[in-house]
Amino acid sequence: MSMLTRRSLLFGRQATEAPAVRPPWAVPESDFASRCTRCDACVRACPEQVLVRGGDGLPRFVATSGECTFCGDCVQACESAALDASISPPWELNARVGDGCLSARGVVCASCREACPETAIHVAPGARGPAVVDAERCTGCGACVGICPAGAIALSSEPLEMTA
Repeated sequence: MSMLTRRSLLFGRQATEAPAVRPPWAVPESDFASRCTRCDACVRACPEQVLVRGGDGLPRFVATSGECTFCGDCVQACESAALDASISPPWELNARVGDGCLSARGVVCASCREACPETAIHVAPGARGPAVVDAERCTGCGACVGICPAGAIALSSEPLEMTA
């Protein structure tokens, strides 16, 4: 999600909206828009309240609101086959740590590590480098995104490099 920075605000620039992240188990984007009836059943069914109706009327996942627990309630509520439980994994998202990571700047912080239910994030003791995401363990649930005090974590569908 793109933020409006102080500099952008002062110079009148608008924040750009990040590409929509569809709910887990969403069919490919090319079919999703035609299958989804915009009924909001998946949004209402989500116990974590991380699904919202986007500006295009289609549901989207908002990681800054919390984490997806992959409970499947959204899939069960979807009658239009826009969400398909046979898709595995439920999506191809991974957390990415950006340049603003406090630990990379010498500030002791492990908020992301503490929030990660899969223990996929590692932070060097004593703020000796940025948080590192284990590509094999990260499910892209988003638990680390909203909790990051620096807003340095985002979800991406680009493959992560494997760590040794």
